[in-house]
Amino acid sequence: MALFSKIIEWSDDSKNTLVYKYPLEKAGRELNNKSKLIVRESQEAVFVHKGQICDIFPAGTYNLGTEIFPILSKLAGWRYGFQNPITCDVYYVNTKQFTNMKWGTSNPIIVRDPEFGMVRVRGFGSYSFKVDNVEVFLKELFGTNSSFNTEDITGWLKTLVVSYIADAIGESKVSILDMAGNTLEFNEIVKRNVQTKFKEIGLVLVSLLIENISLPQEVEKKIDERSGYGILADSTDVMMKVSAAEAMRNAAKNEGMGGAFMGAGVGIGAGAGVGQIFADALKSEPKKEAVQSAPAGAKTCPICGASVSAGAKFCSECGGKMPVNKFCTECGAKVDANAKFCPECGNKL
Repeated sequence: MALFSKIIEWSDDSKNTLVYKYPLEKAGRELNNKSKLIVRESQEAVFVHKGQICDIFPAGTYNLGTEIFPILSKLAGWRYGFQNPITCDVYYVNTKQFTNMKWGTSNPIIVRDPEFGMVRVRGFGSYSFKVDNVEVFLKELFGTNSSFNTEDITGWLKTLVVSYIADAIGESKVSILDMAGNTLEFNEIVKRNVQTKFKEIGLVLVSLLIENISLPQEVEKKIDERSGYGILADSTDVMMKVSAAEAMRNAAKNEGMGGAFMGAGVGIGAGAGVGQIFADALKSEPKKEAVQSAPAGAKTCPICGASVSAGAKFCSECGGKMPVNKFCTECGAKVDANAKFCPECGNKL
């Protein structure tokens, strides 16, 4: 029987094919010693005989009569070499890098933040991978399908990547305010930790990018508010006063008995209080300078804290009336203008 040469090759015109089974069925699944194998760059060809991997060929052109048939003949136990055709399967594995694979958190990751407490964060980014061990990959994932695409595995890879990112964020104990400056460090930690899982199925994680880590809207609002207060004054006292004013404002919304009348009064007071807080914050620095440079004998305004000359009756900064000192008629001690009893002898003023 005359043997005709057969050329086996695969021109990959897709962007997502990982494994391609050469269709030997069209011309019969039998190969002979005149057949040739062509393997292009970023490809590896795998010969399978009766479910067993015989050999793996990297990029190049091969004469099957001298390359693969001696191996097949030995496996089949043929006495007369490889003059007769042999039945086997040929698989091409794409070893190029598959890029721009997207990942994202389907559910928020709950982390314990040192400043904000329990916070829910979301993230998204991309990664790239490629087949590193063809034999392991075929045994672990491929099976006997005629083709295997990236869509068949990216769902599982995405879940794996997200789980390791959540673990890295939780163990880092980095504040959410500092996460943006630590994304490269997170990338390296996750890439190093997840690499073992990829290798177990014959893959390698080439790159990983964390493009964004987002927070709930209410937390972002609090951060914006804190930034605004930081512009006014870098002081914990300002934050405490603002928190108290917000508590007053919330109390004004009380719908209980008498809430309509009490809420109106508290609401007005809360609005005035917040206004005074910002005024105090803006004047906090000049106030300190005034105290430091106050001349001898000067008085301090009880309203704005500005330094006022000893004989002035009104404050030159805010226009407030300055208190006038008076003396006890019983012991002659100097007392405050608004005092009702002498602090020295207890005499009623």
